[in-house]
Amino acid sequence: MLHVDNFSNNILTNISFDLQTDENLIILGSNGAGKSTLAKVLCGITHSESVSLFEKKLHLLDASKRAEVVNYVPPKLDIFDEYISLREYLELSRLHSKLTIDEVLELLELKELKNKACITLSSGEQQLTLLASSLLHNAKLTIFDEPTANLDPKKMLKVAKILSGEKIQNRIIITHDLNLAHKLGYKILYMLDGKIEFFDENKKFFQDSNMNKFFGTSIKRLDNYFVANL
Repeated sequence: MLHVDNFSNNILTNISFDLQTDENLIILGSNGAGKSTLAKVLCGITHSESVSLFEKKLHLLDASKRAEVVNYVPPKLDIFDEYISLREYLELSRLHSKLTIDEVLELLELKELKNKACITLSSGEQQLTLLASSLLHNAKLTIFDEPTANLDPKKMLKVAKILSGEKIQNRIIITHDLNLAHKLGYKILYMLDGKIEFFDENKKFFQDSNMNKFFGTSIKRLDNYFVANL
């Protein structure tokens, strides 16, 4: 599905990895590790000749084909028109999904907000709007950058369920949330200073030896949960 061959720039160094069609990925790492930079390379926002998706070189695809293949969902909603309503925004997002706008609004409990201007939505509501947009876009690969930021625990659980469900074809998720990463069970890519320090199965990453290696004493495990060791 995804092949990255030795990509480097001023932030990333020697990035190489492969994902198979049936694999999803979690990207972890501290602030400034290069996670979002990598995401922009993988979706073509940052030019690269090192990325292949579904056996095709990403940089050779035209804009419409690229939109069909990959979608990057940013951590914050970028409002280009301060008066555009939630529903109008979603109408611009629908490309390949079998879901209707009303179904997505219902799924994410946004129906009552559909006529509100996007700029007036809370940060959590804007986060859900981004997820709704991605479901309607329905690219073959969706890259989510911090999809649970700004969400209360109830909404976070709902989003986690969607991220693990069948409404998304293939997904890469950037997060700082170790509990989300552990719960989803996807392969882990851990970044440090622009390099890949770990790329392997979820269970291996969450072994005590790796927790100590990457987080030291800053994180402690309570049963199957990970909390800051304050």
